[in-house]
Amino acid sequence: MKKFATLKTAISLPLAVLAAAFMIFINETSFQQSTKAVSNMEQAQQTRSAITRLVRQVLDAETGQRGYLLTGDPRYLEPYRSAVGDITENLNLLRQIFVSQPALSGDFDTLSRHVSRKMAEMDLSVRMRKEGNDDGWKFVLTTDVGKEEMEAIRIQSDKLSASSIQQMEQGQAQIRKALQLSRIGIATTALVGLLAFYMYLMQNKALIASGQREQESLERERDLLEKQVRERTASLAELATHLQNVREEERGHLARELHDELGALLTAAKLDVARIKSRLAGNLPEASERLEHLTSTLNTGIALKRRIVEDLRPSSLSHLGLVASLEILAREFEERSGLSITTDLETVELGGSAQLTVYRLVQESLTNIAKYANATQVEISVHNFDNFITVDVKDNGKGFKLESIGPGSHGLAGMRHRVEAAGGKLTVASAEGRGTQVGAVLPKSQ
Repeated sequence: MKKFATLKTAISLPLAVLAAAFMIFINETSFQQSTKAVSNMEQAQQTRSAITRLVRQVLDAETGQRGYLLTGDPRYLEPYRSAVGDITENLNLLRQIFVSQPALSGDFDTLSRHVSRKMAEMDLSVRMRKEGNDDGWKFVLTTDVGKEEMEAIRIQSDKLSASSIQQMEQGQAQIRKALQLSRIGIATTALVGLLAFYMYLMQNKALIASGQREQESLERERDLLEKQVRERTASLAELATHLQNVREEERGHLARELHDELGALLTAAKLDVARIKSRLAGNLPEASERLEHLTSTLNTGIALKRRIVEDLRPSSLSHLGLVASLEILAREFEERSGLSITTDLETVELGGSAQLTVYRLVQESLTNIAKYANATQVEISVHNFDNFITVDVKDNGKGFKLESIGPGSHGLAGMRHRVEAAGGKLTVASAEGRGTQVGAVLPKSQ
């Protein structure tokens, strides 16, 4: 299909260019022919008008000559002289016109000779009338010389006028031919243009169809990739949740082992030290002192074991509930870190996994504050609503730019995943010099 569209493109463009060139050629040819025909027609019309004026001027001269001869009134000589001057001027104009028409120059020369003879005949009669030679001018007037010359002038002028009319008709025919050529050219160009436009439409249709197929293919590939991404994301989320659950289970198992095994060993050792100490009584002061130190060391170990066990799996969650566990966590962390921690905790009803999620969120937030925030005060709040609870941990530390959180921020990423796995949403608000607030919204159904 692409090759077919390319072939149409290769044909339609040259076809359109050829049609445009053909149209330009036809228009230019028609213009040249029409211009030449109009020029010939103008020249023919000018020739015909000049010949008509020449005959009229000869008649005017003859009328003035006859009036003067019959009346002797010199006033008739004025139109006669005016007509003679016009005849001379008109003959010069016609001579210039027929210079470019060799085929008609012979007929014009004949006309010019007859006009000259007619003018000579009239001039002779007028001169005799002026000289008082009445017999002479009357004789000339009664002869047929003037009549024959006038008839010859009419014949030659009609012949030249007919030639001019023929030239005008030829010019009109040439104009009609040029117009017909233009019509043919325009019709041909229109047909070629329509063909090129049709090919363009077909090409455009093919390109649109090809584009739609490519778009559909891209959409299918995109949908497939999105499906794969969703499946991979869901798989990774399930894996992360599984790893988190496994980690919590391992923590619980380790906490139980430490509580049951190590706790029992430390307690037994403490009891043995107490029995040894009671039997020695005050007999060996130095041994009693060492036993007292051992007892203190065992007490420290038992406290350390208890703290580690609580960090791994807070037993207070199952025995005392979420609020008491958070109070204990805040108090112990305040003692270890030196931070001033205030709490605003409302009693909430959550399942064991959701309680653990809240506890880990607060615990991880306190750890991050101690490591990075340089804070002096921390506020922990838990509020109960109809269908959800909110948890907020706020400090007055140095804060940070949210866009600076990179992929390596596993603490926040772990908290976000834990909250989202519980069906909630985690928010982090911070600005440089304004502290940080970590908040979560968790549904009660979880």
